[in-house]
Amino acid sequence: MLFGMCIGDALAMPVHWYYNRQALLSDYGQVKDYLAPRNPHPDSILWRSHYQAPNSRGEILHDQARFWGRRGIHYHQFLKAGENTLNVKIAGLLTLSLHQKGRYDPDDFLERYIEFMTTPGRHNDTYIEECHRHFFANYARGVPPAKCGGVEKHIGGLVGLIPLLAFHAGQPEKARASALAHLALTHPGAKMNMAGALYIQLITATLQGQPLAEVILAAIAEQKNPLLGHPFQKWCDMPDETVIGRFLSTACYVEHAVPAVIYLALKYHQDAEKALIVNTNLGGDNAARGAVLGALLGADGGMRAFPQRWLEGLTHPPSALTAG
Repeated sequence: MLFGMCIGDALAMPVHWYYNRQALLSDYGQVKDYLAPRNPHPDSILWRSHYQAPNSRGEILHDQARFWGRRGIHYHQFLKAGENTLNVKIAGLLTLSLHQKGRYDPDDFLERYIEFMTTPGRHNDTYIEECHRHFFANYARGVPPAKCGGVEKHIGGLVGLIPLLAFHAGQPEKARASALAHLALTHPGAKMNMAGALYIQLITATLQGQPLAEVILAAIAEQKNPLLGHPFQKWCDMPDETVIGRFLSTACYVEHAVPAVIYLALKYHQDAEKALIVNTNLGGDNAARGAVLGALLGADGGMRAFPQRWLEGLTHPPSALTAG
């Protein structure tokens, strides 16, 4: 699961948030392997993104601040091929906390998160998503860390659940409780709780030994979650660009991004390599989708689901996160 998370994110990283698929193809070709990002990024919104820390406690942009407000800047311009974006690196903080503490300790995670984000040089990603900006604006104003999260709606929040779901692989109820509690730290709100509950359901059932496709089809048949109200089986006979592009947006909002993950997981459950290549080349928020999708595929197929070149090409593989 952890390798799948890292692979899906790193593969999509250079073409993250490309909404013009023709531009993606022109700039990178069909992406099948890890690539380094390069400027300019034609769909970058950094020119209209803004964050002003209320005081030094909320300073999280550091030396990357000079790139905000400029056109064409790639969100991940300084990352290397095979390197992960900020959300996956933050999930790595949780992985390390779980390994070192031997249990889920939200206070320990929050200490690591705050130190990581407020210390210059801890990462070299240029873009910091809205959820982190909201958290640290509140933190700077003196809000207790456990209450700093703002109501959220982006699939990137589900990335942070993956280490907990892996850690509690044999304890589905404990996995659910700790994962939803963790989600509420940085991504609270009804939409995220709904998306998190579905993702937890799919992963925990798969980790109990049920084939992923059967788990998804059973969940669709039950119709207990609004995110499942789509004709997924019918869509599997359609071109991917039609499903994710016309019927579902390629954007980051959970009401579109989570069904997109379910569609790709159902259609390509027997071919993780194809699933992640398709996801990457569809553009949009393909990095977060890729991390969430990759973890699902890893829960189902294990390490053998992924090509050796992808396993070996990660800049910071999950095993390195627990070396300390």
